[in-house]
Amino acid sequence: QVQLVESGGGLVQAGGTLRLSCAASLSISTFNYMAWYRQVPGKQREWVATITQGGSRAYSDSVRGRFSVSRDIARNTMYLQMSSLKPDDTAVYYCKAQGPSQTDWGQGTQVTVSS
Repeated sequence: QVQLVESGGGLVQAGGTLRLSCAASLSISTFNYMAWYRQVPGKQREWVATITQGGSRAYSDSVRGRFSVSRDIARNTMYLQMSSLKPDDTAVYYCKAQGPSQTDWGQGTQVTVSS
């Protein structure tokens, strides 16, 4: 089983920036894609961004233009650069790795944006 460890969450004021990291226990080049999701209590987990094995990126409408997903294959790490943060971005952020035959999730990191 792949281990995914998120980090970089915290408390930030509206308009601020944060960079989340998702470190994998094996080479991320083996994954079909990796993605970021977020979840607030009482709501479904929401897709945020995806980066494919080939490097293509996609974003949800709510974060496009403010968030940027990237990866460092040598470090087996995916990143989410978040800027112009809003209180509505407050959530637990999870990374997901989709392999050829299994899906793995990290434990999540809390992001809180104050107004």
